[in-house]
Amino acid sequence: MLNKIIEFSIKNKLIIILMTLGLIIYGLFELKKLPIDAVPDITDNQVQIITVSPSLGAPDVERFITFPLEQTNYNIQGIKEMRSFSRFGLSVITIVFRDDIDLLVARQQVAERLQQVSKDISTNLGVPQMAPISTGLGEIYQYVVRPKKGFEHRYNPMELRTIQDWIVRRQLLGTPGVADVASFGGNLKQYEVAVNPAILKSMGVTITEVFNALQKNNQNTGGAYIEKGPSVLFIRTEGLMNKIPDIENTVVKNLADGTPILIKNIGKVQYGKAIRYGAMTFNGKSEVAGGVVMMMKGSNSNEVIKLVKSRIEEIQKTLPEGVKIDAFLDRTKMVNNAIGTVSKNLLEGALIVIFVLVLFLGNFRAGLLVASVIPLAMLFAIIMMNIFGVSGNLMSLGALDFGLIVDGAVIIVEAILHRFKHLTKFQDKKISQEFMDREVYTSSSTMMNSAVFGQIIILIVYLPILTLQGIEGKMFKPMAQTVIFALLGAFILSLTYIPMMSSLFLSKKIDLKKNFSDKMMDQLEAFYHRTLNLVLKIPNLVFFSVVGLFLISLFLMSRLGGEFIPSLPEGDFAVDTRVLPGSNLKTSTDAVQKSSKILMKKFPEIEKIVGKTGSSEIPTDPMPIDASDMMIILKPRAEWTSAKTYNELAEKMSAELKKNLVGVTYSFQYPVAMRFNELMTGARQDVVCKIYGENLDTLKVYAEKLGAISKKINGAQNIYVEPISGMPQIVISYKREALSQFGLNVEDVNNIVNTAFAGQSTGSVFEGEKKFDLVVRLDGEQRKNVEDVNNLLISTPSGIEIPLSTVARVELKESVNQIQRENAQRRIIVGFNVRNRDIQSTVEDLQKVVENDFKLPSGYSISYGGTFENLQQAKSRLMIAVPISLLLILLMLYFAFNSVKYGLLIFSAIPLSMIGGILSLWIRDMNFSISAGVGFIALFGVAVLNGIVLIAEFNRQKLVHSDLKEVVKIGGKTRLRPVLMTAFVASLGFLPMAISTGEGAEVQRPLATVVIGGLLLATFLTLYLLPLIYIWFEEHFPDRRKKFQEVSAEEDGYDE
Repeated sequence: MLNKIIEFSIKNKLIIILMTLGLIIYGLFELKKLPIDAVPDITDNQVQIITVSPSLGAPDVERFITFPLEQTNYNIQGIKEMRSFSRFGLSVITIVFRDDIDLLVARQQVAERLQQVSKDISTNLGVPQMAPISTGLGEIYQYVVRPKKGFEHRYNPMELRTIQDWIVRRQLLGTPGVADVASFGGNLKQYEVAVNPAILKSMGVTITEVFNALQKNNQNTGGAYIEKGPSVLFIRTEGLMNKIPDIENTVVKNLADGTPILIKNIGKVQYGKAIRYGAMTFNGKSEVAGGVVMMMKGSNSNEVIKLVKSRIEEIQKTLPEGVKIDAFLDRTKMVNNAIGTVSKNLLEGALIVIFVLVLFLGNFRAGLLVASVIPLAMLFAIIMMNIFGVSGNLMSLGALDFGLIVDGAVIIVEAILHRFKHLTKFQDKKISQEFMDREVYTSSSTMMNSAVFGQIIILIVYLPILTLQGIEGKMFKPMAQTVIFALLGAFILSLTYIPMMSSLFLSKKIDLKKNFSDKMMDQLEAFYHRTLNLVLKIPNLVFFSVVGLFLISLFLMSRLGGEFIPSLPEGDFAVDTRVLPGSNLKTSTDAVQKSSKILMKKFPEIEKIVGKTGSSEIPTDPMPIDASDMMIILKPRAEWTSAKTYNELAEKMSAELKKNLVGVTYSFQYPVAMRFNELMTGARQDVVCKIYGENLDTLKVYAEKLGAISKKINGAQNIYVEPISGMPQIVISYKREALSQFGLNVEDVNNIVNTAFAGQSTGSVFEGEKKFDLVVRLDGEQRKNVEDVNNLLISTPSGIEIPLSTVARVELKESVNQIQRENAQRRIIVGFNVRNRDIQSTVEDLQKVVENDFKLPSGYSISYGGTFENLQQAKSRLMIAVPISLLLILLMLYFAFNSVKYGLLIFSAIPLSMIGGILSLWIRDMNFSISAGVGFIALFGVAVLNGIVLIAEFNRQKLVHSDLKEVVKIGGKTRLRPVLMTAFVASLGFLPMAISTGEGAEVQRPLATVVIGGLLLATFLTLYLLPLIYIWFEEHFPDRRKKFQEVSAEEDGYDE
């Protein structure tokens, strides 16, 4: 079958050339369509339900909103996990679905459940809504709307927010691929009627009457039409309020003598602002407004960002004079950094591969021919990536080793050149094209089985990665898929393109003179021959030394730290900044502004700092007002002067802040990584300890104990204990006897309290297309302290007005701040980041202390989440998948040699390659990560290839020579070139990745280090140890298999 394909390719050169051209044209077309990102989107299939309820405290939000919503949605098919978050005025439920569930179907089911539950949650408590169809990587573009220099006095935060909502956001929403734009910061404009309770009392007017008057005097209607002659005249009324005087001159009621009481007689009508749950600052100078652009799940981020940027340029032209849109987080920076690193490494790797090929083949044409497989296989891989929906990113492109890709082509071209060197009949003659075709066919068909076999084995070793599930699956599957696609492409090319091009492109003049490569190989072969002779004299010493080295490396492996993947610097910092729980928005923004000024003054590396305090308008990231994200946007690393690495810079910045500000905690992370952590586990830290239980006070006590234990663990930094209490609240408890005495009910008094302090909307005021709430509340001077709450006047049915303190107790108490739940259980979080140490050993140390010194009451439990959990899941899956793939390799080897003995012999290359991989990690002081694990998987494949080449040659030589020592000497010498070439090409192709210091190189470095160290040592050991083991096996287990002889008639007396 394979030989027929080779024959067809050599005979029909034009067809193969046209197909290759087709591959190039179609591949380049698909390359433009390939979605490019920095890292794969590892967010789970999630649906978030957000309910904003400004009038409820955390326990009531949980009781009236979160709990009913959880119960209703809990039995939806395909749910993996459900987390919820209840805080003052906000409920956020995150429902995580299995990856095989279609997100739109999941949202449809949640929407149906929301319809059902709407009768249990009254609209005045809040309306549950689903968050946009976006993901953790969806926040692709964040910007501020700010005044230009010299225009600061002209635009206050309210005007900036109005520009953001009604000019910028509205136009951005129409951009293809944009799911939503969440406004952030500034003051949301309202028309406010600020009533004075003393005047209300003196005029005998109630808040309810003010409410009713405003509602009845703010509406349009129509009267259909009247016919006038041949035409019709439509009738409509214009009774909407559209400016402040319209509101001021509204009649509330008439006195007994007919005098009208107007709104302006009982209070002030002014521009007010909605109660704020978030703010934004720029460079520590002033408050601004801004927005977060969320990308639709599954869209191409590169394309969407381009469209957003071009739309922003158009919007900029429509803004009022002196207002500027200033982007601060733009995903393209991170993407360009990561893809720039990958492209540089791949290009350098390709050049090294070409150099090694030319060096070993000794033929420039042959080197270029083999190297031409690299771009063609890449184009094939890109076509397949688009078909299977794999984006081009640091993970998918970062594991490509061109040495592996060209392996099949190397075997074939090397065989052709080897054959040419032995055509003594044609010394210094030119052979005909027809004879060339036959020579190429002979060489290719002979070596095709080895080439195919090698590539199948490399494909098999990558199969375990495809078994990874969840977050680790999303992270590493693209890597395996891309390698498999490229190998498939190379396999097809080595069957078709390589034989065809060899017969056309390689020189037809047979030159038997030795070139520089042959001379180099002669030297190497002579050296190998001498050293192998020495090794064959001391087999036991060599064998047991290697066994000892293997045991030492296993011991070192157990001492290596473990992490999920090395953290990927994104080019900027996101600093989780927190003040004391219960602090107001001004305290938080002041802390951010002071911090920004300190950093801007001290560190020239900073381009700008944007502070995001609290939540945005779409609170997918529900932060309290005492927490802020300080986005530190950095200049390119080439311009840094204070530090060389991100970790060093973060430590210096953290030390500077702690030195200057007290009572503020800082946690340095990267923006996307922080968002990922949050969406995966509900917390922002690398390691998250969750304590489950029922009583909030008990949870708080044990969380503080665990926090104190964590502080003592080496490597644990930025310890965060979730503050569930400490929120000062004014609690109003009704005296039911007093209420009944005055003929009042709880609902009416609640409405008065809510209107007076929170303010209640009585309709809208339109300014052209812009729409603003018309709100009634107490005058700001009357809502400043507990006394004002006590003195709030309540109207009774009998007409008299009484202070609230008559029918209720008003007390200042510390109450619950927030309540988190997971899978219908309350939980509290203790989280920390890990610095200067690996995650696995840090958590293992913590677990030991927890087991000995941390006893929870019955009904309470603890679990460990974050990236540690992902590492454990990935490890446990690989523990099953890797042995299965190794057994598959053994099975393939058995089929190849039809012998368990030779299969096991070649299999010995795997532990040999492990030695080098482990030692190289240990020497470079790297942790074992899943990235390094993938390196070991790639390493096993190439190590086995070299074993196959040597054993096949030994067996061939055994038919000619009877002395086993001669067999291994001649065999090893004969196959030294392909063995060295395979090893050097595969390992040195990774060299740029191993030594790269570019953005994102942290993820590639462990993988490349393992492959290079493992292959170089494995090749060395294979060349010397495999001959020893081969001789030992042949001496102790000679091949005694006999072929069946047909039974003769004489033997069994068979008579027809």
